Amino acid sequence: MELKQTKEKYDAVVVVEGKDDTKQLQNFFPGIETVETNGSAVSDETLALLKKLAEKRPIIIFTDPDFNGERIRKIVSQAVPNAKQAFITRQEGAPHKKGSLGVEHASKAALTRALHDLHQVEPEKSDLTWDAYMNLGLTGQADSKYLRETVGEQLGIGYGNGKQLYKRLRMFGIDLATLQKAVQADD
Repeated sequence: MELKQTKEKYDAVVVVEGKDDTKQLQNFFPGIETVETNGSAVSDETLALLKKLAEKRPIIIFTDPDFNGERIRKIVSQAVPNAKQAFITRQEGAPHKKGSLGVEHASKAALTRALHDLHQVEPEKSDLTWDAYMNLGLTGQADSKYLRETVGEQLGIGYGNGKQLYKRLRMFGIDLATLQKAVQADD
């Protein structure tokens, strides 16, 4: 699914954490509509709204590349399992001065890439096993963290610790061959 614009309207509603994320997206994509979670304690009202919206419009979850962003992503994904997922890298979300990682710091190029390179839950497509994942060095090695960050960036699915990235790879239906190519591209 691509983010399509029709006379200042996009077909998708983008879930973000706060008003600064909305401002940044609207700065580059006038007419884009967002739903703000207002922090990591996503309210029942917000989840009910998203469920209702998902009946008529595509939903894109676009949270910050940090712990709270992942927490929000999981909560919203449970409420709206067919939501698409957009990711920026930790580097793309780094503040220029002070502050924490966030969508509000990302460039137009990073936001455009993330909103066009969407992922959806497709676990039945993945043939990836934990043993194969470990054998590729994505966990248990001195450089595993760096490798996970690089692979997550190449595949456009963000950073995760050892277990998180494995679950995300399987969740998005990324197969072993695709993962092997991403690992080899890092060499």
